[in-house]
Amino acid sequence: MKRIVIIGSSGGNLYNLGGKDPQKLLREIQLQAGSAGIEIAGVQFIAAEGSMDTAGGKTEAAVYSWKAEAGGIVVAFTGTLEECNQYVQSTDAELARQLTDGLVDGLISMSADPNGTNAQVVAAAVKKQIPIVGTGGTSMALISAKGANVLLTSGTTGTTNRTRAISFMTAFAKKWGLSYRPVIGEGKGTGTDTSAGSPWKRINIRGIMMSSLPGFIALALILALSKIPGLDMLSGVFDVLIKALPVVIAAIAAKQVSDMEEVSVVAGVLAGILSVDGGIIGGMIGGIGAGLLVNVLFRTCIEWKFPTTTVNIIAGGVSGLIAGLIVYYLLAPVALQAGEWVKVLIEGAVSYSPILAGLIAGLLIWPAIIGGVYHAAILPIVLLEMEKTGNSFLGAVDMVGLVMVSAGITLANMILPRDKSEATVAAPGFLINMGFGTFVEAAYPFMFSNKLVFAGAIASAGIAGMMVGVFDVRGTAYVPSVMAPLLSNSMLGFIAAMASGLICSLLITLIANQIAKKKAVQQADGKASA
Repeated sequence: MKRIVIIGSSGGNLYNLGGKDPQKLLREIQLQAGSAGIEIAGVQFIAAEGSMDTAGGKTEAAVYSWKAEAGGIVVAFTGTLEECNQYVQSTDAELARQLTDGLVDGLISMSADPNGTNAQVVAAAVKKQIPIVGTGGTSMALISAKGANVLLTSGTTGTTNRTRAISFMTAFAKKWGLSYRPVIGEGKGTGTDTSAGSPWKRINIRGIMMSSLPGFIALALILALSKIPGLDMLSGVFDVLIKALPVVIAAIAAKQVSDMEEVSVVAGVLAGILSVDGGIIGGMIGGIGAGLLVNVLFRTCIEWKFPTTTVNIIAGGVSGLIAGLIVYYLLAPVALQAGEWVKVLIEGAVSYSPILAGLIAGLLIWPAIIGGVYHAAILPIVLLEMEKTGNSFLGAVDMVGLVMVSAGITLANMILPRDKSEATVAAPGFLINMGFGTFVEAAYPFMFSNKLVFAGAIASAGIAGMMVGVFDVRGTAYVPSVMAPLLSNSMLGFIAAMASGLICSLLITLIANQIAKKKAVQQADGKASA
C-alpha cells in the first residue's frame, strides 16, 4: 500500500475555500485516499483562526497531526501562530526522516512553507524525488524551483475540498497505476465505500423533486400574497419565480448527480438558465446532464494535468454550458410539451367529472404513499401542476386526504385512545400535521393496528377528495393548515374539504377505538371468569 504525508496550512486564499474548517478539509483527503488504497502516514497542518494573508504571530492557531491509534486526524497542539510554527519545526525532522528512510511514497502540500516551517520535509522529498501534488501558487512555485518531482500543481482559486482531494488522488493513482474511483458523500468511515461512485446511480427523480419542493411552496406563497389588495404588484414576482423554477431543479439535479460541491452547483445553475424554456422537465434534464458532464470533464482534465483551478472552471462552466445548450436548442420544446401533456391529462380528468376525479384520487392516495408510489409519481405531477398555476388539484387532495386525515386519526387517539400511552404517541403527529402540513406517517401505527381505522382513513380521504372536486379546489400541502386555504383558489371550498377529511377520520377512529376497548374489556372478563 502506498503511503503519503500531508503538510501545509489553512493558507490565505485557501482559508476561504475550505481551510477554515481543517477537519473537513483533511477528512476529505482521507476519504479519497482510502478509496484509492493509499494510506496516510503523517499530517503536519497548521490551521489559523484567520487568513494567513492577515494573520500575525499572535493569531490563535492549532496543529493537526495523524494518530492512527486515535483513529486518524487529531489536534496535536494549540497556541498562537508563532508557537504553532515552532512546534511544527520540532516535528518536521521526524517526518523528514520517514521520507528519507523510504517509508513515504508521496507528499501533499497545501499552502506549505518550504523555506521555513516545512523546510526539512520538503528538502527530504526533493532529495528522494518523492512525487508531490499540491495547491498554493507561491508555495508550489518555491517547491518546484527546488527541483521537486511535482505531479500536480495549482493555485487555490476556484477549488473546493472535494475537487482538490480528488485531483490529488487521481494524480497519484495514475502515477502508481492504482484503481481509483472518487467517493461521493461521506462514505463509511474509512473512505472505502465507492458504491455511490457512478453518477448514473445517483440520478433520482424523486430526490430531486423533494429537494426542490421549497421553491414551489415559495411560489404558492407569492401567489397568495399577490391576491391581497394592495399587493397585486407581486404578480410580477410570481412570473419571475415561475421562470426560476427550472434553475432550482437544475442546480439540485446537478448537485445530487455530481456532488462536487460548488462546482456542480455552478454547472447546474448555468444549465438551468439555458433550460428555462423547457420548464421544470427541461431544467431537470439540463441539471442531470450537467452533473454527469462535471464528473467526466473533471476527471479528463486532471488526467491531462490541467491546473486544479482550470479543472474547476472547465468542469463547472463548460459542463453547464454544454448541457444547457443541448436543452436550449434541442430538447426544450419536447420537455415543455411533456409537462403540458401532464397538465392537460389532469385537467381533462377534472373537466370530465371533478367529483369522480377527486373521489378516485382520494381513495388511491393512501395506498400510493404506503406503497411508495406517492413520492415517485404523484409528487412530480403536483409540482408540474404548480409550475403552471402555483397550486394543484392533486396538491389539494394531498392536504385534505393525507394531512387532514392523519390529523383526524391522531386527534382521535388523543381524545379517546385505546391505551393511555397512545395519546402521548399521537400528540406530536397531530401538532406537526396541523402546524407544518406534513408527517402523515404519524397515523401509521394506528392504521396498521386496526383494520377499521385503516379503512376509515381511505374512506375519509375519498370523501375529502370528492369535496375537492365539488368545490373545484386547487391547493398544496407542506404548509401550516391555517395557511393552506390562503394558498388555494377557493378558500371556503378548501376549508370545507379539509374539515371533511379531518372530521370523518376523527369520528371513524373514535368509533374504532371504542369498539377495540370494549373487545379488550370483554376478553379480560372472559379470562377472569375462566
